Amino acid sequence: MFDTILIQPLANGLIVCYRLFGQNLGLAIIGFSLVLRFVLNPLTKPYMESMKKMKDLAPQLEKIKKKHSGDKVKLAQAQSELYKQKGVNPGAGCLPYLLQIVVLIAFFNVFTRTLSAGGDITQNFNKLLYEPLKFSENQTINTKFLYLDVSKPDVFNVGLPFPIPGPIIFLASLVQLVSSKMMAPVVAEEKKEAKVTKSETDDISVAMQQSMTYMFPLLTLFFGLKFPAGLALYWLLFSFWQMVSQYNTYGLGAVKPWVKKLGLLKNETKV
Repeated sequence: MFDTILIQPLANGLIVCYRLFGQNLGLAIIGFSLVLRFVLNPLTKPYMESMKKMKDLAPQLEKIKKKHSGDKVKLAQAQSELYKQKGVNPGAGCLPYLLQIVVLIAFFNVFTRTLSAGGDITQNFNKLLYEPLKFSENQTINTKFLYLDVSKPDVFNVGLPFPIPGPIIFLASLVQLVSSKMMAPVVAEEKKEAKVTKSETDDISVAMQQSMTYMFPLLTLFFGLKFPAGLALYWLLFSFWQMVSQYNTYGLGAVKPWVKKLGLLKNETKV
């Protein structure tokens, strides 16, 4: 069922873009990523709006936590009342955002079953394609894009015991890091609240957020060395658009000092 509902439609959509963009798989990935972003944006928007409202309520939530630090029941009631007064639903948009992640996992499966599965790439795609889009036996899929072969990892072997990550992998990891750092003020606020409330749950939550700031970029780097460059290219584009959404919600956050040092900050009003 997962194949029928998600994997096959995504594979066919990618090949439609392949035929539209000069039969170049790299360009097809870029074009299809734009299409997916447009289609999935309504799923992301409610989640980001909910996160922005929660960010705006952070100072008031901290006061509530200080006031009811010794009574978890009253703390929960006060938080619930605040959300009700401000018209905020903490869970709003979570399900659509999770659906977006499911689509991302499905697209990952498309790449692993076609580009990473071994054998003939064209025949791997044919297993997922609808009849009108299938390639003939004498056709081959063009996987060359710029300096890349999108069916192989974006790495340079320069005589070292380990490969050097290429520009696509490096940029994808960097964008992940910047996106995570944009949320640093929120993490810092939660860290203060955790100290006030002395809640083990708060401490664990803050620790997880801090570790994820660096864990996801490192995972992107690690997996990028193993998987086809086509997947790294898609992840770079996905991460970039996610970073733009983060900026619209949180502003530059902890990235602001970096931008100031580069002399790029002009009339920045977001926190």
